[in-house]
Amino acid sequence: MTSSLRDTPRIVIAGASSLLGAELRAMLEESRFAAADVRLLDEELVAGTLTEAGGAAAVIQPVEEGSFHRASVVFFSGSANFTVANLTAARAGGATVIDLSGATLTHSECVTWFPNLDGLLARNFAKSGKLFAIPTAAATSAASLTLALAKLAATRVTFVIFQPVSEAGRPGVEELESQTGQLLSFQGVGQPVFDTQVAFNLLDRFGPESLQKLSTSRQRLAAETKACVREAAAMPALQVIHAPVFYGTAFAACAEIAGAGAEPIAQACHDAGLLMAPDGTGPSNVSVAGEKYIHLARPEKDLAQARMWWFWGAADNMRLPAANAVKLAEMLA
Repeated sequence: MTSSLRDTPRIVIAGASSLLGAELRAMLEESRFAAADVRLLDEELVAGTLTEAGGAAAVIQPVEEGSFHRASVVFFSGSANFTVANLTAARAGGATVIDLSGATLTHSECVTWFPNLDGLLARNFAKSGKLFAIPTAAATSAASLTLALAKLAATRVTFVIFQPVSEAGRPGVEELESQTGQLLSFQGVGQPVFDTQVAFNLLDRFGPESLQKLSTSRQRLAAETKACVREAAAMPALQVIHAPVFYGTAFAACAEIAGAGAEPIAQACHDAGLLMAPDGTGPSNVSVAGEKYIHLARPEKDLAQARMWWFWGAADNMRLPAANAVKLAEMLA
């Protein structure tokens, strides 16, 4: 029995109380790591929370000495500050670190990864890597489409990302839910998370007292997109807008492409791993719920500018990065 337990791979989810942490737990149970010893860690504030892992009750533990002992893979799915505080300890035992928090992009040995990125960059898979960054669904979408269109010599690529409140975690989801009910009941709305009305409202910034900043989301989007695109394409222009929805990242993009029709553009997107919808249909934040891939509507030519093409897409902002992280762990195992 002791030998069997010692041979069981140990997986650590650091930031287990987050929405991404919960998605990772669910994805691991459907993967080749279903029988692994999964340890759930998080900050002191949420330590002791009762949750579920592998069909059994589990308690989220605080990070202590030895928390990462014998770990083969450590997923960071909490805040960037939490990752920074615990990265050295996680790496000390030789574990492979897969970061979903955006905190490790500046590390020289960090490899940014999603399933089609190696092919888009014409690089070899970093099998021996020990530190990986998984970009958000927004950055994965922006990088995938930018690199796909670079094959067609696209210029002036611009993205507008519509960000759901789940990017602010459970408190963000709960605030949108409560505000929606309050407004429908003609009550004043509570604003402890966003310091402004987010229900039934599109915004380019939250209230001045909010700890959630769309400017921070833009900065992370730009950093992750740049880490993916590298020198293979020019950086696109990027904007992030709050959308009054719970889950699912949607985006609109526009690019100048000379000398290419709809079919070559659609084929380039398909080759980049973007799932193309049939003519006359398009994805939404609702239709992509539970999906592991980025869905894209057929490209449409601008009515006024002959070389300009419009794109509309969506991805599950929790399932996509979690699925990419688990797939990476399986490839490295």
